[in-house]
Amino acid sequence: MKGSINLEFPVDVYDIDMFDTPAETIKTLHDKGKKVICYFSAGSWEDWREDADKFNDSIIGEPLDGWPGEKWLDIRQISLLTDIMSNRLDIAKEKGCDGVDPDNMDGYTQKSGFTISYDEQLAYNRFIASLSHNRSMAVGLKNDLAQIKDLVDDFDFAVNEECWMVCC
Repeated sequence: MKGSINLEFPVDVYDIDMFDTPAETIKTLHDKGKKVICYFSAGSWEDWREDADKFNDSIIGEPLDGWPGEKWLDIRQISLLTDIMSNRLDIAKEKGCDGVDPDNMDGYTQKSGFTISYDEQLAYNRFIASLSHNRSMAVGLKNDLAQIKDLVDDFDFAVNEECWMVCC
């Protein structure tokens, strides 16, 4: 999804789409003293991304509810994802991202079309964290609340899109 980014928000950190945001925008945010976290999907295939044709058909699973053109990945097959995810993180580093926000890191809890275990998800999430840290970038754990206790030493922050408050 493309759109314009308001560069004037009074915030310390921006979380923006890695593919859709040019390096110049990231530099502008840095010049304003902002940290930039770059979003990309690490657990799903998106038919509109520039690297969509790099994914082996055998690792593309069921569609994500509510997201046309997006399907779960078989993250158990890390060897088929290594080059793709490494390249994505290289792009983030080259663009100047301070950290990354890899999405869909909870496929083991979803109807992905694959039987992914808790431990297989841990292994994949640690793989993504390691690739990020090897590039001196922070990495966030996205929506995988059940594994926070096991991954707290591997990730630098967490993002939970599905939270809500009950008040009064």
